Amino acid sequence: MAVKVLVVDDSGFFRRRVSEILSADPSIQVVGTATNGKEAIDQAIALKPDVITMDYEMPMMDGITAVRHIMQRCPTAVLMFSSLTHEGARVTLDALDAGAVDFLPKNFEDISRNPEKVKQMLCEKVHSIARSNRRSLSSAPAPAAAPVAPAGSSFNRPAPAPTTRPAPAAPARNPAPGAHAHTHSSAPKRKAYKLVAIGTSTGGPVALQRVLTQLPANFPAPIVLIQHMPAAFTKAFAERLDKLCRISVKEAEDGDILRPGLALLAPGGKQMMVDGRGAIKILPGDERLNYKPCVDITFGSAAKSYGDKVLAVVLTGMGADGREGARLLKQGGSAIWAQDEASCVIYGMPMAIVKADLADAVYSLDDIGRHLVEACL
Repeated sequence: MAVKVLVVDDSGFFRRRVSEILSADPSIQVVGTATNGKEAIDQAIALKPDVITMDYEMPMMDGITAVRHIMQRCPTAVLMFSSLTHEGARVTLDALDAGAVDFLPKNFEDISRNPEKVKQMLCEKVHSIARSNRRSLSSAPAPAAAPVAPAGSSFNRPAPAPTTRPAPAAPARNPAPGAHAHTHSSAPKRKAYKLVAIGTSTGGPVALQRVLTQLPANFPAPIVLIQHMPAAFTKAFAERLDKLCRISVKEAEDGDILRPGLALLAPGGKQMMVDGRGAIKILPGDERLNYKPCVDITFGSAAKSYGDKVLAVVLTGMGADGREGARLLKQGGSAIWAQDEASCVIYGMPMAIVKADLADAVYSLDDIGRHLVEACL
């Protein structure tokens, strides 16, 4: 069945181009267009699309306000278009707070210069977020809420029932060293971890905020964060997290030193590695790699540097980035947690961990922060 899309933009040119690109895919049907946020709400209710592409800056009602209303009245997967600027990043993060699932850079030059690349990227995004978990979408804050919500407010939606289920056991003929699974709902075993490493993609900005705002200022382990995100966005995202969290958060720079109570976010467009002395190494993004930053690369460096003293967490996201790095961590005796399907926006990366029998525990998003505190404090 074709994915039904509503295209929202006040630019007639952009509406037409996006509609043409999407309509060229036989498995996508553009069911309507809207020129402002108020029209978008009406059309979303009337047409019940699977996906809405949404501009931010529009007359009558902006995109973020429209997203909030839509999430309250008819939760729908929303793909935001954003400019690759610091302000564009801030606005996009506000839209994700409001309930949008993902975003794409809005670049008119790319549309005319690389039409095939743009078509492929746009259609892939639409297909992937059409499969996103609607249970995790019905969470918008009230329309009058401030764009940046204080810790614990914007995302306090009714959560799925907390779950801690055992991961499948590793095959007997080739057990992973140190493999074990939590088989009950008690707290994870406490250990003196030297590093907590968290990897995520689609849905990650919201998920990371939910997890990190639960950590106390005296959280004893250093943290590294790997979020698939463009270079222009990671600095704004780190600044936002730093304002909301009791721990400190900053975009990682080459030479930064890991320390307790500090989370370092991998810079977009680059790769982040850690060494045994606790120093961060930032490398240029390799064009041969799909992801810049890549979870596998950071996890792999942590496995080499810290052996069995890493607690790695894989949150919501498309694809399988993190699986091979988690395999290396597991072989060294480190612990791997995965977010459960019910609380994921996209159950791709955590599913890859679970299917590869690498997960020591599978937790609901709302439980991960609490369990991190229990495991490390």
